[in-house]
Amino acid sequence: MKSRLLAGLAAVVLAILGAILVVSYAQGADTRAVQNLQPVTVLVVQRAVPAGTPVETLKAFVTSQELPDKAVSASALKTLDKEAGKVTAVDLVPGEQLVAERLVEPKELKASGSVQVPKGLQEVSFQLEPQRVVGGRLAPGDHVGVFINLKEGGLEAKPEKSTTQLTVHKALVTAVQRAPVATPKAASDGSTEPTEDTSLPTGMLIVTVAVNDVDAAKIVYAAEFEKLWLSREPLDAKDSGRPGIITKPEVYK
Repeated sequence: MKSRLLAGLAAVVLAILGAILVVSYAQGADTRAVQNLQPVTVLVVQRAVPAGTPVETLKAFVTSQELPDKAVSASALKTLDKEAGKVTAVDLVPGEQLVAERLVEPKELKASGSVQVPKGLQEVSFQLEPQRVVGGRLAPGDHVGVFINLKEGGLEAKPEKSTTQLTVHKALVTAVQRAPVATPKAASDGSTEPTEDTSLPTGMLIVTVAVNDVDAAKIVYAAEFEKLWLSREPLDAKDSGRPGIITKPEVYK
């Protein structure tokens, strides 16, 4: 009887030790995986940060994180110690690495916010959700492709079909405005408390582009009666001449 009891207790102890070893192994798996990829510690944005945020305030919105060296940008910052006096050049979104190009002197930010409208073009603005504006990662000076979605009427032969078309190519972005992010409040000990990110994914953005009169009319119509979607389309982006007008059958071709 005693031998059975001892055997049972031994089995229980072995089962507990086995479970502890499994949990410990699992918890260390991610760390070992990163270590095998030569991890590099860089600063990663935790909360949305508006353009013009001082570095002194920015410290509350970023954290040090280990990433595989192959996934780290060449200009990713490891510390803010040498960036005093600078401000963010554009809006920063959670999850992105903080790269040196995102921080500029205040006078440079003022200059970068001014984009000259090419002669003969006009500016038009429209409001979209962040997922329709490349995640909100657009800045003045970027170029975008404007997709127009029509619920019906896009095809004369089949007016009942819903359609999508990249209608305007490489439109110059002259301004991007978004709902303001509250300035972090100073805590009682003098430190800065990060504010809750409420600008994404529900925040709206107003994008202004410079286009010709025909494209402006198309954008206004779509913004008023249909739907718009933007892509970042740099001037050297390849134009294959397709896809033309997209309906359901073309999606799988």
